[in-house]
Amino acid sequence: MQRATHISVYNTLTRRKEDFSPVEPGRVKMYTCGPTVYRYAHIGNLRSYLMADWLRRLLEAQGYRVKHVKNITDVGHMRQDMVERGEDKVIAAALAEGRTPEQIAAHYTEAFMADEAKLNILPAHEFPRATTNVPEMVDLTRTLVDRGYAYAVGGNVYFEVGRFSEYGKLSRQQSAGLEEGVRVEADPLKRDQRDFALWKAAEQGRMLKWPSPWGDGFPGWHIECSAMAAKYLGPEIDLHTGGVDNVFPHHEDEIAQSEAAFGRRHVRYWMHGQHLLVDGLKMAKSTGNTYEIGDLEKRGFEPLAFRYLCATASYRARLNFTMRSLRAAQKGLLRLREKLSADGGRATKKGTKEGERLRGEFWRAVADDLSLPRALAVAWRVARSRLPGAVKRELLMDFDRVLGLELVAPRPSASAILVEAEAIAHERSELRRRKAYTEADSIRERIRGMGYEVRDAKGKTALVPVPVWAKAEASISSSGDVDSHLSEPDSVGFTIGVVARRGCEELERCLTSLLQWAGGVTAELVVIDNGLEEACAGRLDGLAAKDARVRVFHADHFLGSAAGLNVVLKQARGRYVVTLDTSVEVEGDIFTPLRELLEDSRVGIAGRWGVTSEDLRSFEEAEDSGDVDAVEGYLTAFRRDLVNETGLLDEKYRFYRHLDLDFSLAARTLGYRLVINTGLPVVRHEHLEWAATPEEERDRLSKRNFYRFLRKWGERSDLLVVQAR
Repeated sequence: MQRATHISVYNTLTRRKEDFSPVEPGRVKMYTCGPTVYRYAHIGNLRSYLMADWLRRLLEAQGYRVKHVKNITDVGHMRQDMVERGEDKVIAAALAEGRTPEQIAAHYTEAFMADEAKLNILPAHEFPRATTNVPEMVDLTRTLVDRGYAYAVGGNVYFEVGRFSEYGKLSRQQSAGLEEGVRVEADPLKRDQRDFALWKAAEQGRMLKWPSPWGDGFPGWHIECSAMAAKYLGPEIDLHTGGVDNVFPHHEDEIAQSEAAFGRRHVRYWMHGQHLLVDGLKMAKSTGNTYEIGDLEKRGFEPLAFRYLCATASYRARLNFTMRSLRAAQKGLLRLREKLSADGGRATKKGTKEGERLRGEFWRAVADDLSLPRALAVAWRVARSRLPGAVKRELLMDFDRVLGLELVAPRPSASAILVEAEAIAHERSELRRRKAYTEADSIRERIRGMGYEVRDAKGKTALVPVPVWAKAEASISSSGDVDSHLSEPDSVGFTIGVVARRGCEELERCLTSLLQWAGGVTAELVVIDNGLEEACAGRLDGLAAKDARVRVFHADHFLGSAAGLNVVLKQARGRYVVTLDTSVEVEGDIFTPLRELLEDSRVGIAGRWGVTSEDLRSFEEAEDSGDVDAVEGYLTAFRRDLVNETGLLDEKYRFYRHLDLDFSLAARTLGYRLVINTGLPVVRHEHLEWAATPEEERDRLSKRNFYRFLRKWGERSDLLVVQAR
């Protein structure tokens, strides 16, 4: 195999690419910050582990002997009062699930290992657990105290940042006001709030604690990696990887304590992977946009499709994950594998020479700071080339040593073909024999609707099961996937929009009541399946097939509340737009009174329910018809032209709370009135989104949206109708 002349990596410490040169020629000591095992790893976590895997594969392919260590954090770091508030992750998970911290850690460690295996991530040579290395952490802490870099007070031990002159060299945070380097509240026992805990005294009721010279306690967050890296790799290591969120404070503190203890450089090269975004937003539980490998598998994707997707972007660039991009990655992976199985002639001297040129180009790309997009492009040039099949196969298998895509993975066995589908396929073959191709093509679509793809070859027809991910290809992945009709003339009187995430019966109750009372107007009903269960989605399609007024858009995942409503707004063709929550049931004509309100050009938004406020911080439900400070989103009506003035809804509002307030105030800034009619014939049932969200979670999501709203509108009390009273 042709070797790269050198490997270069981007070193976070120096902020530049450097030629890689290990401490010991031919041997590489590599450390990766592993998971805190209190929950399943999400795909954002796993992206950083893929970066480390590609790096290790490159090093081994170039002949280096690599020792790779990846720690398992199975000990909580918070004090008991924070545990009781659910802030200590390992212990809080144990309390919530009725298991011991050891049981929680074991379960999620096993799950993490399984996820890494599914992504074809090579297992580290060592997976040291924090709980089995506490003595080493105590020893390292004692060394820092003895050398004057740490001090003990009240059973706690703190690293004195002011004693380490190079503190901040990794993160470039060096000011006197440097933010605190720990994940806990400010500690009055510290000499300087920049100081961070190496050891913490165990408070009463602590579940995980160990003996130490300073009394029973537990290690701080950062000391773990320093102690375990030194134990398994020595005081100086070649490569340390992690996510960008580890740079400060974790890795900054790790440098300080390791170099202060050992008196030498801790790490030669620091490498950090960038964030994975989901639908353009940072992935977070509070945003409701986290995905695990199991979530991708449920949708029929191979985990390796995610690996392929990550290879299409530099590890130092943010990657925006969408279901559409994952489908494209799955297709790309399958096609690349197909190229390996294609027939080809024997190798020739010319073909071999061209192959070696492409081989060199591939390895130079991956050796240049893991430039996987360039390397993948070379692999595709090989796959699409006129090189003999044997040369192509050998090259792609060589490349796969780094890519790790299992390009010769066995194809999944096809499930039994439905008898009904076979009968229809036979009917189609007869039509083709009679050259009735139009009728035959319509049957192809019927078969596809049953979950099978028709493959015709050499006079024979085969039925192949269509993967779940391919069935969803007609669905939307974002509001940007639909065209906008906002600049087009009105074609109907009303567009009625309903966005549903859960509850088939509630959705059908809402839609049935709407269609019953919409007979007196020209109307269209735009329904957004915003992540409904499959059975419910099928019932929606059945409704659309029976009633031409109904148009259904299926999202391949939960787009977020604002994005779902934006699909309605972009697709609306009515003079008036009415949006309803699925908790609302219509019991009479709502369209005539809403139209009468909106015929007043001063009225921007009308509805049934509204709120008033004196300070934009607290809101009260309005009891009487008339002007309000915001129309609640359970039922809103407005002229379609209003959206051209306010713009589409802010899609950062993934949870529905306060989205209606934001839209209402956007209309108020334009001088419009907001009006409700409490006499509208509607009933409001239980709100499923609220009821299905755990209390703690909905409080967090509501607060997140409220602060977003407050930052934007908090100083605009002049917009409130109370000012005019």
